[in-house]
Amino acid sequence: MKLTPRQQTFLDKLFDLYREFNGPVHYSVVAERLGVNKFSAYDMLKLLEQKGVAASSYVLGEGHVGPGRSMVVFYPTHSAAKFLTQLRHEVLGGDEWHQAKELLLQRIRETQEANYADAVREILAHLPDVKTPLMYCTEMIGVLLLNLADASKQTGELVPFRTLNSLTVRDEVGLGTLAGFSLASIMSNQSGDPSFISKLDSHTKKFQTHLSELSEESVNRLTTFLQDALNAFEA
Repeated sequence: MKLTPRQQTFLDKLFDLYREFNGPVHYSVVAERLGVNKFSAYDMLKLLEQKGVAASSYVLGEGHVGPGRSMVVFYPTHSAAKFLTQLRHEVLGGDEWHQAKELLLQRIRETQEANYADAVREILAHLPDVKTPLMYCTEMIGVLLLNLADASKQTGELVPFRTLNSLTVRDEVGLGTLAGFSLASIMSNQSGDPSFISKLDSHTKKFQTHLSELSEESVNRLTTFLQDALNAFEA
């Protein structure tokens, strides 16, 4: 799921107000709390509704009895709660992620050509223990690059790191393209281990699924990490 920082701000406020009022809230309340025009708040909440993280319904005004004009109110969906929980966990776990990222970069720098395949298998072995989507995707970027380097070594071709550098400016699309490159490189090797190919394929699909669910901030972190990892290989 992709939300801009402004969309995240509105969703956060809607979630807080929903808990405060113990129910759906009128868009004018959201506007007042955020200090924005009520029509801007309405448009943003409708956009969040389109993205599946907000929902709306119509109710009669408080204290109104009998037929009359109803008003629209908004409330966060279950997907919103899941998204905000994940986002906050990623932010709070930022220090842990930076530490894990640096350890992985060090691993890439220290791995010799003859040990690329061993490094890939070792990282894949502990991936099921990785708890957060952000951490999982970080580890998988290391796996995909090491696998690509090993496959290129097997065929005697140079790793196209300069070409891969262009992927770092394409965000989620670039990261997905890296996954395709890496998987294709090993599947084209007829002497490859079928069980390993199947395992890598499974993890690659999970990687791509997580990418589609990560926040924009987290995808930017991964793109920066990819650039650092490519620099580590070139060094």
